[in-house]
Amino acid sequence: MPQIALSRRLRRTPFSEGVEAAGVKGYTVYNHMLLPTVFRSIAEDYHHLKQAVQVWDVACERQVEIRGPDAARLMQMLTPRDLRPMVPGQCYYVPIVDETGGMLNDPVAVKLDEDRWWISIADSDLLFWVKGIAQGYRLDVLIDEPDVSPLAVQGPKADDLMARVFGDAVRDIRFFRFKRLQFQGRSLVVARSGYSKQGGFEIYVEGGDIGMPLWNALMEAGRDLDVHAGCPNLIERIEGGLLSYGNDMTDDNTPHECGLGRFCNTTTAIGCVGRDALLRVVKEGPVQQIRPVEIHGPAVPPCDRLWPVMAGAAHVGNISSAAWSPDHGTNVAIGMIRMTHWDAFTEVDVLTPTGVQAATVYETFWT
Repeated sequence: MPQIALSRRLRRTPFSEGVEAAGVKGYTVYNHMLLPTVFRSIAEDYHHLKQAVQVWDVACERQVEIRGPDAARLMQMLTPRDLRPMVPGQCYYVPIVDETGGMLNDPVAVKLDEDRWWISIADSDLLFWVKGIAQGYRLDVLIDEPDVSPLAVQGPKADDLMARVFGDAVRDIRFFRFKRLQFQGRSLVVARSGYSKQGGFEIYVEGGDIGMPLWNALMEAGRDLDVHAGCPNLIERIEGGLLSYGNDMTDDNTPHECGLGRFCNTTTAIGCVGRDALLRVVKEGPVQQIRPVEIHGPAVPPCDRLWPVMAGAAHVGNISSAAWSPDHGTNVAIGMIRMTHWDAFTEVDVLTPTGVQAATVYETFWT
C-alpha cells in the first residue's frame, strides 16, 4: 500500500506519542500536520463518542495570533460577522471571506483581550491572507502562529473528566466561552466548544512541552469513565451538519450558500473586505445551498470526490460528504443543492462510485 513520506513539512504534534500508543489506524493531513481519523473503526469510534468521553489530538487547528492596537480592526476586516458585541473570554464562529465574498476558512475566533486574538483555523493557509491584509492596510499589529495546540475532550462524560483534571470551575463555562485554568502551574485557555454535537471542551495548550503530561493526566483520570483516544468522527459530524472546509465548502462558495448566513451581519460589519460582494448576495439570494441528503439503499463508499446529484437528466447539485449511519440505519450526506431542488422531501438521484442510488433532500440535519 502506498505510504506518505514523513518530513519536517508534515509536522507531528505534542500529542503524537499518545495517539500512537492508543493504536491510531489512520491519519489525514490538515494544516501540514497529522490529524487522526480512526482508532478502532469509524463505527466503533462513533458509538463510543456518543456514550462516553474521548480525548482528541486536534493540534492541527493552528492558531493565527493577532495582537496590537489595530487587532480588533483587522479581525473585523476578515469576517462579515459583527464582532463589536464580543468581549474577552468569548469565542465566536466566524466565516472568513475574500474580496468576492468567497469562504477562505470557518474558524473559531478567541478574544483573549481587546488587543489580542487567536483565530483557530480550519484547513487552509489563512496566516498568509491575514498578513497580506495587515500589510496592505499598514495596520499596527503583529501576526504569527504561536506554540498553541488544541486538545479536545468530547462526549457526554466530558464535564466529569475535565472536572477531575481542572476542578469544578469547568462546569460553569458557558458554550463558546472560555476560562483560564491551571494545569501543572501553567494557565491554559479552556473553552466549551468542539467539533462534535456531543458536548465538551477544547484546551488551548500553550507550550508543546506539557502536551503529553496533560494527555496522560486526562487518560489516567478517566479510566473508570471509559475514556479513549478519539478524533473527529465522519458519521457524527455529518449527522450534526458540521461542515468541513475544503470538502463541503471552498472559496467558490459564499457563507450564505453554506448555510452560514446567520453568522453574517453584513449591513453592520463595517470594514469587512468582502462586504460589498456579500451585500449583493443578500439582496439577490443564493442559487444553491448546503442541504442534508439521505441516500437510500446500501452503504456508500468513502466520498473522496464530488458525487453528482441528478433530477432526471439535470445536474442539480453535488454530494461532498457521506457515510452510513448506524443509529439512523441509512446513508447520511451533505450536499450543495440548487434552489430548484433544495426543498424538503425532494426526490433526486446520486451518482455514487458504485452506481445510481435514490436520495431525499431535507432541510434539517439528523441531530
